[in-house]
Amino acid sequence: MAGQLREYFAGARTRFDLEFVRGGSAFQQRVWEALDGIPYGSTVTYGEIAAKAGEPRERVRMVAAAIGANPLVVVRPCHRVIGANGALTGYSGGLERKQRLLELEHVLLPA
Repeated sequence: MAGQLREYFAGARTRFDLEFVRGGSAFQQRVWEALDGIPYGSTVTYGEIAAKAGEPRERVRMVAAAIGANPLVVVRPCHRVIGANGALTGYSGGLERKQRLLELEHVLLPA
């Protein structure tokens, strides 16, 4: 895992190939699977993740809580989830780290 993380931070890896034990509730697992599908270098909104997890927009806050409980912060790319208005919102590692991860992936955010 450490080698793959080094490659990611060096810009040489865009996907992780790791085996890990699935944890969390069935709801969290659906949300985390939706996170796993976000391509490198792109972003999606919390509402889009809710829809991909089969949840109505009314449950976006619950989806955001499940994203915040993600135990694989860089590997499962919760940093690629942004607010509906394009703003950086919520990240357990802090917004500055979220921004740096997105910059590493060459994501252009609205000014």
